[in-house]
Amino acid sequence: MNPPSSTGAAYAQAVAAKRRQVWLGLLVLGICVLLSGKAAEISFAKLTDNIGNFGNYIYRISHLESGQWVLSDPLEWFWGWKRWLGLMAETLLMAYVGTVLGAAAALVFCFFASKNMAQGNWMVFATRRFLEFARTVPEMVFALIFVAAFSLGPMPGILALAIHTTGALGKLFAEVVENIDMKPVDGVLATGGNWLQKVRFAVLPQVASNFASYALLRFEINVRGAAVLGFVGAGGIGQTLLEVIRKFYYADVSALLVLIIGSVMVIDALTERVRHRLLGQEGQS
Repeated sequence: MNPPSSTGAAYAQAVAAKRRQVWLGLLVLGICVLLSGKAAEISFAKLTDNIGNFGNYIYRISHLESGQWVLSDPLEWFWGWKRWLGLMAETLLMAYVGTVLGAAAALVFCFFASKNMAQGNWMVFATRRFLEFARTVPEMVFALIFVAAFSLGPMPGILALAIHTTGALGKLFAEVVENIDMKPVDGVLATGGNWLQKVRFAVLPQVASNFASYALLRFEINVRGAAVLGFVGAGGIGQTLLEVIRKFYYADVSALLVLIIGSVMVIDALTERVRHRLLGQEGQS
């Protein structure tokens, strides 16, 4: 047995070595950040010189054209609330339809992307590459392509959200399927069940709550995404938001932002409760 002094010295050396590694890592990180900033032409001087413009913009959007605080006259602030609520409803419907279509497609593809369910490695490889493509290309790019193909309106936004949702949920669903208990699957196969029966009676009961939870989480994300897709003419409230920004209607900008943020907060709160209940019921079963 080593004497206490020897043990203490070894511990001190290990701590010192660990500390040196931490400081070396921070130094390398700092150098990488500086080099990246230089390559990206980030100018801190420009940031400090123009930071006041940001504060001035916040001041402008928080005041009406008359110079009064926006909360002093809510009716004047939300003068177009009827039309804006209609556009917000269109945005929510875009997110809903895009999520449903994408989740349905992901439900199909996830079984072909799971090693324990697919018929061969080539199928797993091809499906995973397709899902990677679907979720790697930004929704905005898909929306621009579909706007050129289908003209302005909600359709390009729905298709863009559906494709991106397919890629994102397909990966998550496949990971859930790969972690299931295979004993029920073996039981169905032992009784002569085919592939569809294996999925229906052995896999879906194990993964349904997780699939629903991920789909609801994706719906939250798509609500925010649908609002942004309007910037390229893909329907919803984003198109109006871009218009008022370009025309410098400052009070309208803040009103639309409050409407979007409030809607997203409500959707997040509701879907979070549903997701927790679904996962809680799965934990109790």
